Order: sequence, then C-alpha cells, then structure tokens
Amino acid sequence: MNAAVYGVGTTEFGKQPLIGAPMLVQIAVQEAIDDAGIDPSTIEAIYLGTVFGEAGVAVRSLQQLGLTSVPVITVENACASGTTAYHEAVMAVEYGRYETVLAVGVETMTSQFTGAIIPEEADSEGRQGMALPSVYAMSATRYQHKFGLTNEQLAMVSVKNHRHGMFNPRAQHRSEVTIEQVLESRMIADPLTIMQCCSISDAAAAAVVGKPRGVARDIKVLSTVLRSGGLWDSRSERVWGFDLIADTARQSFEQAGIAVTDANLIEVHDAFTIGEIVTLEAMGLAPEGEGGRLAEEGVTMLGGSHPVNPSGGLLSRGHPLGATGLAQIAEIAWQLRGNAGGRQVDGARIGVVETMGGGTAGVDGNACVITVLSN
Repeated sequence: MNAAVYGVGTTEFGKQPLIGAPMLVQIAVQEAIDDAGIDPSTIEAIYLGTVFGEAGVAVRSLQQLGLTSVPVITVENACASGTTAYHEAVMAVEYGRYETVLAVGVETMTSQFTGAIIPEEADSEGRQGMALPSVYAMSATRYQHKFGLTNEQLAMVSVKNHRHGMFNPRAQHRSEVTIEQVLESRMIADPLTIMQCCSISDAAAAAVVGKPRGVARDIKVLSTVLRSGGLWDSRSERVWGFDLIADTARQSFEQAGIAVTDANLIEVHDAFTIGEIVTLEAMGLAPEGEGGRLAEEGVTMLGGSHPVNPSGGLLSRGHPLGATGLAQIAEIAWQLRGNAGGRQVDGARIGVVETMGGGTAGVDGNACVITVLSN
C-alpha cells in the first residue's frame, strides 16, 4: 500500500467525565501532530469515529486546534468506529484523494452510562434486555460445551492482559490479578465475571496518515480491510463474530503478504475474555477450539512467541468505543518504534490490529477492521 502512519497520540483512559470530548480530542490530536512533525495546515481531511458523540462533536472538538475549512467526516461503526476512521483515512491517501489525513476517535461514556451499554430496543436482544455481556456469555457457554474450554482458561486472558496493563501508564486498570480473583469477582453473565468484562471509559486517540515520505520512524501500512458481517442466525455453525473476523483477517493478510504467525504482536478487541479467544482462532493463530491454551501456555504473553494485547487490551486499558481502534494503532506504532517501555515486544517488526464492532440482531457483527503495520 502507498500509505504510512506519521504520528499517533492518545489521552489517558479512565473515568474523566468532567473533561469532555473537545478537550480529549485536542490532547490526542496535538500529540499526534507533534509526533508526526507536521504543520497542522498540511492536513487536508479529517475522519472522526464516535458512537455516542453528540451532533457536531467533530467540528466542535477540532476548532480550538485551528483544524477548520477542510472536509470533516464523522463515522459510526460500533466498537470499530475508530478503526473505520483510520481505514477511511488510509484509503483516501491510497487512492490519491489527499496527501495527509487525520484520523481521530473519541468517546465520553461515564457521563452517559453507569454499567453495560443499553441495547437497542428495536433488536430482539434489546427487547429481551440482553446487553453485550449476555451475548458474549452465550458465546462462551457454547464454546465451553463444544470444546471443553475451562473457566480457568477464560480467566487467564484477563490475568494476562491486566499484567500487561501494569506497564501502560495510560491504562485505566494497572493492577495485577490472579485467576482466583478473576473467578471470584462479581458474576455479570455466567460464565463471565466482572474482571472478564471491559470497563466503559473516556478517552481520545488519533493518527496522522499520509503518503510515504522516507522518514525512518514512519510506520508502513501493509494492509487495511473493513468488512461488515453476513446474515447470522441459529443455523450458523460458529459463534457470533467468528466468520466476520476470519474473512477480514484472510483478506488483510493476503493483501499484506503475510501469515498471522509472521506478526510479532497483535492488538485484538478483547471486550470480554471469550472475545480474545474466539478472535485469535478466527485469525488462525490457533485451531478452532484450542484458543483457550494460548494465554494458559504463555504464547500470547509478553515474552511469548506471539504477544497479544501488550497494551493491556480493552480489559486493562478500558474501552471508550470510538477511541479504542486508534489506541490500538498507537500501541502498534510505539511498539514498532521500540518506544513501549516496560511492555516492549523484543524485535517488533510486524504488528496487527483487529477491532470488531457489533450488536445488530441477525448480522454477524456490524464491522471488523484488520490492519497490518510494519516498521
């Protein structure tokens, strides 16, 4: 591909409802611009991803930075909103519409929700009061019945990601937990306890992308693929989201000319512990039914052969929906530059980001973006 990431930036993640989206965006965007080493006047277009942002949030957030008089496009694609903004920015550069584009993601959730996101009443799950923890819990239950996945294997994903998050100064949760603590924490939707569910959060993240400019610290975009899910119902053979992730991964890896095992690190959408297990199987890192062994055997831990979510993932960093995908992009950029501090993956050369957003009844996920980056 003929595109590169020049610079990235994020805010801290956590409950910060008094700051507001405009200030969060300004912090993340200013860091990304400074990191890219560009004059803001060279930005030709802006894509901003958000799920619950109020009308006009993009322009309102960017005006104090002087980023006006250019196309500003707001996108909503559930949890993949931020990576959708990134994908569209990259494709705009790839096809020559613009030379330099800003991608932003933002969400202020703690002022709107006190717990799980309220499901849409128009969908069958919403009419039953089934929030996403329930949907993921049913996936976990089906996996346990079909493949013998243990509660301890589920909990190990949380243990791993919280351990990684201890080294991320911007993460919402930075405490190590044990399997026992995870399993003994409050039950949310059997078998998922509260420590196996991501926290709602407030944050923003940003990336400046453009044509390759020959700067050594720029990150090459090898591929980016965005797909929506197909029709999905009780006749589908696999759990919700599996086929969408598998199809997107296959296309993205073919475009990049790699296999998943070529990746030195992977950032995946671990909104719930079962989500990481299903995603890694769908991406091909483990055969179907064997993903529960990856964290248990240390494969996906820092120091393992394929570290997954060295940032701490959504389980540790937090999950401000619109900002999550671009925070994953930022983590990969820092890792590929060797700037990730105590969570640095040795010899990182190729990184993969996967973000999956969903919630529409009868569809196998609203959107999935998978991008491959290299130094």
